[in-house]
Formats: sequence, structure tokens, C-alpha cells
Amino acid sequence: MLVRHVRSRKAAVRMAAFLPPESAFTVDFFFMKNSAFLCDVVVVECADEYSIAKRMRKLKYFFRIIMVAAAALCCSCGNGESGARDSAAVLENGSSEESEYGGTGRQEIGANRYVDTAMGTVIQQTVYASEETAADFYVKSMALLKELEEERLSWRLETSEVWRINGTAGNEEGCGISEETAGVLRDCVELYERSDGAFDVTLGALTRLWNIDKWAAGGLDDGEADGFRLPSSADVEHALKLCGSDKIRLAAAGLGEGEPRVFLPEGMGLDLGAVGKGLAQSGLQGLLEAEEGVAGAVISLGGSILTFGDKPDGSPWKVGIVNPFDTSSNVGTLSLKGQWCVSTSGDYERYVEKDGVRYHHILDPHTGYPAVSDVRGVTILAKNGTLSDGLSTACFLLGPERGMELAEEYEVEVLFVMSDGQIVMSEGMETYFTEF
Repeated sequence: MLVRHVRSRKAAVRMAAFLPPESAFTVDFFFMKNSAFLCDVVVVECADEYSIAKRMRKLKYFFRIIMVAAAALCCSCGNGESGARDSAAVLENGSSEESEYGGTGRQEIGANRYVDTAMGTVIQQTVYASEETAADFYVKSMALLKELEEERLSWRLETSEVWRINGTAGNEEGCGISEETAGVLRDCVELYERSDGAFDVTLGALTRLWNIDKWAAGGLDDGEADGFRLPSSADVEHALKLCGSDKIRLAAAGLGEGEPRVFLPEGMGLDLGAVGKGLAQSGLQGLLEAEEGVAGAVISLGGSILTFGDKPDGSPWKVGIVNPFDTSSNVGTLSLKGQWCVSTSGDYERYVEKDGVRYHHILDPHTGYPAVSDVRGVTILAKNGTLSDGLSTACFLLGPERGMELAEEYEVEVLFVMSDGQIVMSEGMETYFTEF
């Protein structure tokens, strides 16, 4: 499958006409081959006050136009190829036995493909089921992702638990939370402790100080980074004092009454972005397990990949791992069968370059600055999405030696792409990974 990675940023924004010119974002274009329409946007994030939520309707309209064009082209040219690409990409080959979009109308298992937006990124699904079953799952899955963002994870939306938690920081009464959110926070605190503080969901003050939502989406170069200003060391030091997952206090609900409560120090802010897509993977996995008519599925959430079940022909799912030095190519592929979660973190995903220095989105909780590391990218292969997502960040910061130990503690597989191009991986990962 031919793939071209294009960082079009402002020009593409104006051309697409669904975001203001000030926004910056990263796009991946799957270009046409043999008349098959293969154009998908994989990561879209707004800048400044233009929140993703406010622009989502226009974005969805844009994608529906794309899908109509794709359907028309596919009808005229037969089978094509489709995929999803970011830090990890789903690599699929067409089959004469598969329906390309929505099946054949008969209750036969086909490859039903959907593209939509949620949680600030593009969601791509290939569901092997009847057209009716796949469509039902698609509706349920998008409702789940919408609920996850708006009611639990977003620190921007007043409707979410995280927004309410942050608003009560310093309040001696704390904030009542759901059992699900309490469980997530317990897992995050445990990972903080076991990673020696490398993974931290209390970096809200630092995230806002660096203004990651403004500049990190597009990978701006020097010519476009004039508006970016480094925070002062004093400001970083002050924000750093407001961080630390060891300062989170959780109180369990009383027997048969009340609800769990969380207490944050004044000024602290939760940011669950490091596990957001992982939580989505876990939620979607639960939906798939409840759908008896789904034989298999692969879902991309902006590069985090969930595989489930099997393809009708018995072949494995192919997940490409992007090359950090040339994001138009892969360093290799994972061959997977059954249910897996794949998560990748890298310094090439979201960054800005200023005066020849790259400032990326992965902040070091110990320094308050973008992490300085010999690692360019980390991929985690696990059964649990939340764990996969969180560990990819932690292992990037820890490096291969300590990161490998942490991965072994959690019984997951890990792959590191180093700054010298060397690939270092766990012994178990060798079973699934094929290097190009």
C-alpha cells in the first residue's frame, strides 16, 4: 500500500475550509492508486480558542463529502485498499469476497468501513459483520466515544468529570466521581509509582503553560513558529510544583452509600490525555465482545490501534510502525491475531521547531520540559488499552533499559526506535514484529 505523509498545516486548513487559518494540524493522505480513492485525514487538532468540540460538526461534514466521493469511485473501479495511519497504521488488502463500504446488502460477513471524528481525532473502523450489525456497532461506538470525551475525560468541557475535578482543586470536600473514573485514577497513580514518576496525569498546569494544544498538532517549523515562546524557567518551576500524582488523594465510597471522592491540591490539574485513547480502546473492546455478530474488527483512533477477532480469510491483522525519521514509511509491521491494543508515543508526532531546537509534546514530569531522550518512538503491544497507552509514554521517558523492565512487570511487549536508528524490543515482541 502506497502511503504519503503530508504535514500541510495552514495551507491545508485553508484549502479544506473547515478550520480557521490560525489552526495547525497534521494530516496523512492516502493517495489514489488504480483509481481507488484512499484519502483520509488521521489527526486533526485545533489551535487557540478554536476547540475541537466546536469545530467537529464542520469536520464531520467534510468527511461525509470524502466518503461520498470514495463510494462513487469504488463503485466504478472495483476493489481498493484502505488503511489508517499515524504512529501505527492498519495495513489491509482488499478481497473480492469483502464488501468495500457497508456490505452487499445481504446478511453476509463483509468488510464494512466507516470514518468519523471523535475525541479530537479521526476514527477509522473496519468491521467484519453483516451490514446491519456493523452499522449498529458503528452507531454505538461513536456514542461511546462521545460520552467518554464529554462526560469523563475532557478538561475543557464543563460536562466532564475531569473538568469538575479540576474545578474543586484545593476544596477540602473534594469531588464526587464515578467508580469508573476512580478506577482509572487508581491505575494511573499505580503506574506513576511503578514508573518512578515518568507517567503523570497531573501535568495540567505544565500542559497549559507550554500551550501544547496550540502548537503541537502540526509539527511547525522555524518559519511558522514565530508565535511560539518558550516559557520562563521560573514559570516552569512554579507549574512543576503543582504536579505529582502522589498528591492525589482518593477516598472510597462507604459501604452501600455515597460515591468515591478525589482530592487535589490547589492549582493542580488533571490531564488524562495520556490514557484517553487507551480508555477508548477498552470501551470499544467491550462493545465488540457484546456484539455476537461481529467476527472481527480493527479500529484506529488517531494511530492507537485495536484489533479484535479474526478476518474471514484467517490472515493476521497487519499494523505498521511508523519510521520516526521518515514518516512516509514504516520500520516494520506487527502481525496480530485476535484482540490486541497497540499504542505508540514519539517525539515526531506533535512538535514545534524554534531556533533549530525541537520541542515535542511529551513533557518530562521531573524537569517540566519536553523530554530529552535517545528514544524517537516507543510502541506497546498489550491486551489492555489503558495500560498500553500509559506505558508508551512512560517507556519513552524511561528509555530502553528501565522501560523494558517496566514492560516486563506489566507483562506487555515493547519496541523502541532509537535516535541512531537501532530497534530494541522485548523478546516477546520478536514473535509479532517483522522489520523492513
